[in-house]
Amino acid sequence: MDDAVKGCCAVSRNAGEPAPASAPAAAPSVAGERSNAIFIPGGRSHVGMDNPVIPLDGEGPARSVKLNDYRLEAQTVTIGRFADFVAATGYVSEAERFGWSAVFAGLLPAETEVTGNAPSTPWWVRIDGASWRQPEGPGSSIDDRLDHPVTQVSHADALAFAEWVGGRLPSEAEWERAAHGGVRGRKFAWGNDEPDDETIFCNIWQGTFPHTNTMADGYMGTAPARSFEPNEGGFYNMAGNVWEWTADPYRIRSLSRHAKKRNADAVAANERLLKGGSFLCHISYCYRYRIAARMALTPDSAASNVGFRVAYDA
Repeated sequence: MDDAVKGCCAVSRNAGEPAPASAPAAAPSVAGERSNAIFIPGGRSHVGMDNPVIPLDGEGPARSVKLNDYRLEAQTVTIGRFADFVAATGYVSEAERFGWSAVFAGLLPAETEVTGNAPSTPWWVRIDGASWRQPEGPGSSIDDRLDHPVTQVSHADALAFAEWVGGRLPSEAEWERAAHGGVRGRKFAWGNDEPDDETIFCNIWQGTFPHTNTMADGYMGTAPARSFEPNEGGFYNMAGNVWEWTADPYRIRSLSRHAKKRNADAVAANERLLKGGSFLCHISYCYRYRIAARMALTPDSAASNVGFRVAYDA
């Protein structure tokens, strides 16, 4: 990891690092099951907001889109479900094949051996052996968090799981429609009330990032996938907890010089779009737990705060 590939609250793998061998395909004869996929009728919807908070990310202005009927799972895919997928198919995640992944340093015991970091975001460290099985590296366990979102999964890992259950990843427009329920201008999945260090709606950082987390929400890292109140559509944790991979490439819809340069970089790196923010977000550092907020990562990236949920054609 290095400065050139740092993200706001996640980091991409270094460009040019040799890719691991291809993973085995999921066995089509051993299909997985959907988990509470909620029907959303098609029609006109919108993406983004008219008064973007972080314009350089391409959050606005709001644009109209037309959606087909679809279904979206109420929660992110859990560690337990991903373990079932691996057991049924023999799938090997990209982080396992690379042999390392990015871990938030605040989750690590003091004696953990660190093999690298991103200099301008030193809270992100490279840990050999970190993967979905051992999210903080050797010695860490998933036994007590099987109902938490699976993390340390790449875009390819998410696609493979989605194919196993007969689904796909949602588009940005589908993800936002589930989050805002068709209400134009809605800031958060629950409405427009601002969370802070005492007012808790979701799993984000409370305190001074990255040094002090008061854990007023009850969690230092991820929370169970069905934590906190769902929005009126029945969707859990569409703000905070983990960033969610989508089907879309990362692009900014603008003719500005910045957008053209950013889009060229995104194309060169094959960056993919993520939505929702994570447990590391805070208004002072990464104000991206809003519906319109966006983040980019290279598709082979994985981290402590990156997961996904599954969509289906209706």
